Amino acid sequence: MFDTLKSRIFQGQQFIKDIERAPMREQFRGFPKFCGANCNACEKCLDVCPTGALSLYPLTIDMGKCTFCGACKNVCKAGAIDFSNYYKLSATKRESLIITEGVQEADFERTAIEVRAEITSMFSRSLKLRQVSAGGCNGCEMELNACSNANFDMGRFGIDFVASPRHADGIVITGPITENMAYALEDCYKSTPEPKIVILCGACAISGGVFQKSTKLNREFLEKYPIDLYIAGCPVHPLTFINGVLGFIRGKKK
Repeated sequence: MFDTLKSRIFQGQQFIKDIERAPMREQFRGFPKFCGANCNACEKCLDVCPTGALSLYPLTIDMGKCTFCGACKNVCKAGAIDFSNYYKLSATKRESLIITEGVQEADFERTAIEVRAEITSMFSRSLKLRQVSAGGCNGCEMELNACSNANFDMGRFGIDFVASPRHADGIVITGPITENMAYALEDCYKSTPEPKIVILCGACAISGGVFQKSTKLNREFLEKYPIDLYIAGCPVHPLTFINGVLGFIRGKKK
């Protein structure tokens, strides 16, 4: 027992105390930044984007498609495209993830998540989620596993992943939803008791990502059932996920 106490004292507090203002490495690519005045309309950025997330006139990035690979920034010698390390990239409406020049981080943080009183009253203290990997590469899945580790400690906010949809308040979908997973996903959704929420996590889930043109996808689920929260990323960072969910269930700024 004394060895355990000594180890605890030596290690100190490993968890991130302020999850809403946690420092992020400069290398992290998050919220896009534009300087349209520098754009010479060479369209090289459009050619290298693997998911068609970019458009010109006006310069726009769809974070629901973006893999944050940085290819557009690297090819743009004029410096019209860049990314900050701002990691709060969640929204309750799909169109809110489409970022044009002039949209600042503070504007996005203030308006992207629409607070609903029924969600706050029901899930603000406890939220149990069933994660469904619908054909993903395991990138987002690994990051979601990290949400519960000693550093991020998502459980302190009452948010946990559970093994059965019967015990869940909602589902988190990762992956582009392949044909082989379409039935299992819908079965999981129907097995989750009402009221329930649906969260799309990552570019693949939101738009199909790099697999969006595959003939082996079946994304009919997204047309049949309402989506409550979209969390951008490829893969989604644990801080992005935790802040997005907290903003959604607690009615606080992300």
